[in-house]
Amino acid sequence: MEKRVVITGLGAITPVGNDTNTFWNNIKNGVCGIDFIKAFDAENYKAKVAAEVKGFDPHEHLDRKESKRFDRFCQFAMVSAMEAVEDSKLDIESVEKERFGVVIGSGIGGIGTIEKQHSVLEEKGPNRITPLFIPMIISNMAAGNIAIKFGAKGPCSNIVTACATGTNCLGEAFRMIKNNLADVMIAGGTEACITPLSMAGFAAATTLTKSTDPKRASVPFDKERDGFVMGEGSGILILESLEHAQKRGAKIYAELVGYGFTCDAYHMTSPAPGGEGAARAMSLAIEEAGIEKEEVSYINAHGTSTKINDKVETEAIKKAFGDYAKNIPISSTKSMTGHLLGAAGAIEAIISVKALEEGIIPPTVGYKVQDEECDLDYVPNKARKAELKYVMSNSLGFGGHNAVILLKKWSE
Repeated sequence: MEKRVVITGLGAITPVGNDTNTFWNNIKNGVCGIDFIKAFDAENYKAKVAAEVKGFDPHEHLDRKESKRFDRFCQFAMVSAMEAVEDSKLDIESVEKERFGVVIGSGIGGIGTIEKQHSVLEEKGPNRITPLFIPMIISNMAAGNIAIKFGAKGPCSNIVTACATGTNCLGEAFRMIKNNLADVMIAGGTEACITPLSMAGFAAATTLTKSTDPKRASVPFDKERDGFVMGEGSGILILESLEHAQKRGAKIYAELVGYGFTCDAYHMTSPAPGGEGAARAMSLAIEEAGIEKEEVSYINAHGTSTKINDKVETEAIKKAFGDYAKNIPISSTKSMTGHLLGAAGAIEAIISVKALEEGIIPPTVGYKVQDEECDLDYVPNKARKAELKYVMSNSLGFGGHNAVILLKKWSE
């Protein structure tokens, strides 16, 4: 018998707040977390702005020995997982450990450690590389270390699908509970990619904005958009079977009811023209939820602020929803957070959960110039109150990966 799956805990570290409440309050108030890069001297870089996490000190949450064993992406994941578990009020000791799992991914993993240790190799030789180098860089270690922390002995996985990673992790965790392979899952994504090599690489791929105006750097669906803004951070959610959550009297934020994932099978970095693959993923999520497409009341779009992505996602929404597409409020919160790559879908899932809970659609900030090819309702610049029942969150990644989840406002 299939299980219903609910969300009972949230944890976030983002460019606009290092806990869920601060993050959500800033998102609904249209606070932009983009600024000039502080992590390194970007004077000679094509991209000079990013959405960095601010004021994060891992030693406030982890002991020094523990934090030194983790790359920054893993520190983010561990701290936001701790928040999510605390928020859920799970009694870790009483959870059946063999039915308690983790699915957390990262698009790039420990690239900061790779860069630092390569410098050590060049300057001091191969025998000076830290023994922790490999476990610090491999992207499955966020999931592995969190499983160790909480004693989660059930399914433990790391899904890497570029910018769709966070959403795929949530979707696969959802399926594990739905199909009765686990009772509780810690799921989400994490990324720490604002490094010299990463920024130079994405700029070389001509995907990053060249804007030097932080407030107009990430402008999804705006005609003057010219590339995305790199972001960093982590989003972690606690998923439980409804039965498990109700038995322990948990607060339920929302229900996860649908998941669609497809591949364009078209190009390494560009989405397929017309958005057929993304449209199919949306339709599959709606089909699994067992609802009509007209019941979707808000879409948190992938909306990266690149010329082709925003155009194709608009086409995909039209293909999936037909004439109803014109009636759906859509926003890209990447206008505030930048693009967190493998963590994007996870923090956007948290936004979607909070939007359902409070009946607030967050805005697409910085939007000024209408694009005739992007002609839907993008909720420009100001949040909007609305009765929301079903919210969709889209993530579309390099390699043609499309992942979509559908969330329902909690009701018995």
